[in-house]
Amino acid sequence: MLRLALVFALLMTSLSAAETAPGLLGVPVKDIDGKATTLGAVKGGKAWLVVNVASQCGYTRQYAGLQALYDNYKAKGLVVAGFPCNDFGGQEPGSEKDIKKFCKTNFKVTFPMYGKVKIKGDDAHPLFEKLTGKDAGHPGPVGWNFNKFLIGADGKLIARFGSDVEPDSEELEKAIEKALK
Repeated sequence: MLRLALVFALLMTSLSAAETAPGLLGVPVKDIDGKATTLGAVKGGKAWLVVNVASQCGYTRQYAGLQALYDNYKAKGLVVAGFPCNDFGGQEPGSEKDIKKFCKTNFKVTFPMYGKVKIKGDDAHPLFEKLTGKDAGHPGPVGWNFNKFLIGADGKLIARFGSDVEPDSEELEKAIEKALK
């Protein structure tokens, strides 16, 4: 009975966070450990950079740049959010446990990582449906791993960057700085 009450309390906390977080920030997601949450549940966030990541991709080296962005802007309110995805070239075949270990060991990732998601097709995760849908502000399908979506504190998509836009690019950093003001 105690276990059931605890599960219910955790569920209600997650639902409360989803109800109060605006727009994209309130979409239910699971963290890399399987816990139900939302992007908006991250304390101190003023801007979120959502990235679909993969550990066996030519862009995987961008983890280092994403970590550097997080280190540089975390105190100002940037949250980098990694969402592993195996939709593009089967480049993220591992489990969440494998992905977490890979990120910590190879790139010393400390930014929030979330559960593996589908981005393409009928079973696409609702967050990515909203990020890429016709009402998103920057609609269109994700073409590959390491696409970047910048979301503001109001829960709306501010900008979108392709895989080839490096985390240390001037255009991305300017957009982040503007979002954090």
